Amino acid sequence: MTTTGLKDNTPFFLRPAGLILLVALLTALKLFAAANAHFVEDEAYYRIWGLNPALSYYDHPPMIGWWITAGQALFGDTVFAVRALVVFSGVLGSLALWRTAGLLFDRRVAGWAVLFLNTSLLVGIGGILATPDAPSVLFWGLSLWALAELSHSKNANWWLVVGLMAGLGLLAKYSVLFLGAGIVLWLLWVPEARRWWGRWQLWAGGAIALLCFAPVLYWNHLHDWVSFYKQFGRAGSGGFTLKYIFEFLGALIGLMNPLIAVLAVPGAVILARRLRNRDKAASLLLLTVLPFLLYLLYHSLHARVQANWPAPLFPAFAMMAGVFAAGLPSGKWTWLPRTGVGLGLVVAIVVQLHAVWPLTGSLARKDPTFQLRGWPEIGNAVRAIAHREGAAFVATTSYGLNGQLDFLLKDDVPVVQLTERIRYIMTGDPDLSLFDGPGLYVAEKRRDKADNLEDSFRTVEPLAELTRTVRGVPLETLVVYKLDERSGTVFEPIAER
Repeated sequence: MTTTGLKDNTPFFLRPAGLILLVALLTALKLFAAANAHFVEDEAYYRIWGLNPALSYYDHPPMIGWWITAGQALFGDTVFAVRALVVFSGVLGSLALWRTAGLLFDRRVAGWAVLFLNTSLLVGIGGILATPDAPSVLFWGLSLWALAELSHSKNANWWLVVGLMAGLGLLAKYSVLFLGAGIVLWLLWVPEARRWWGRWQLWAGGAIALLCFAPVLYWNHLHDWVSFYKQFGRAGSGGFTLKYIFEFLGALIGLMNPLIAVLAVPGAVILARRLRNRDKAASLLLLTVLPFLLYLLYHSLHARVQANWPAPLFPAFAMMAGVFAAGLPSGKWTWLPRTGVGLGLVVAIVVQLHAVWPLTGSLARKDPTFQLRGWPEIGNAVRAIAHREGAAFVATTSYGLNGQLDFLLKDDVPVVQLTERIRYIMTGDPDLSLFDGPGLYVAEKRRDKADNLEDSFRTVEPLAELTRTVRGVPLETLVVYKLDERSGTVFEPIAER
């Protein structure tokens, strides 16, 4: 491991001042987009978590909900409040990555790693979205930082920090469990690391991680382990197929930034050669990534891997690319990492501005940002219908639409999802008297479940179809029904597993 400082011929963009300038500019751009681009559906749903903090939730551990709660305490019930801590976590994550790569390799690798992470499509450009991936990426990265400090200083007390960061990561997403498996591999593989098995700090760090995770365990104990069944039940589901693996690899390369992904592969090969010699730095980086990467590959042979799932691995991939870029001889192939960073910066600027001011026309329905579009107009239209019909509530049957309407109608009409009530245990069910008067049912046309409501209300009458659009291009049709004369059970029973 080398820890040499930057040489005089190091380009400005790899020096601390250049990195600070770039991260600051990108953060300013993200803050602008975070404040002015509407929610995607999952963010609108997680906003409800923020308003109702709990020990855990049906879909995920609670960290993103707690972040949103903090943002709402500072900035009110706004779009920016939901995203505020996510944007600032990118700054902390970049600082941790710079320190980690500097300790494991050198400051030139660290500079490239920070550039690569911030110009990746998923982490760098998608870094405004308030989803559980944001705290998962941060705390996975902070765990690697603490491990790098441990490896560099040989101070066993860093295990306490490792345990804390990993435990906080487990409060973000269950996938951080794979990081623990990677740490065990590192402890077994590297002879110098094996001595930590005899130090109490290692075991205390594990206890700290478990203590951090205790609220999630307790919540699941109270609710028949429903969140564990939901998440871990997907592992290996479905028969063997090659249908999804190429989709997974393509999405991984694309969201990393194809030119940066091209650099990460030879960087991983370089580190793998050092792994054979049980090099501490190479082993730490590769072995902490390996269990989760193998799981994702396994899952892709049975079912679809969602594009965001590999996000916690991106800082490590950025370091791998940095190892290769830093080792390129001067003037030979150096255009490739620079072009990758330049491409990422251009795309970052265009995408963030596009999130606020849509550039697409006829291709809008194929635009990944389509979820952001047309919601204020839909909210105004539903509000007008609710006032006209004297509606006391708005009912939904999908969590994404429920989240959007709950935000858009927050000062006028209560919005209630009648199905999947397990998602809203933290809020409690509203009093059934709410449904005694007239109300509305709103659904995406493709998910219309109005027929299922005829056992609950004598009146289920179609009122309108609303089209969500961007620049005049239709994106999605929503249907609106009038509900009245409650006659039966309103809520769908809570699914226990």
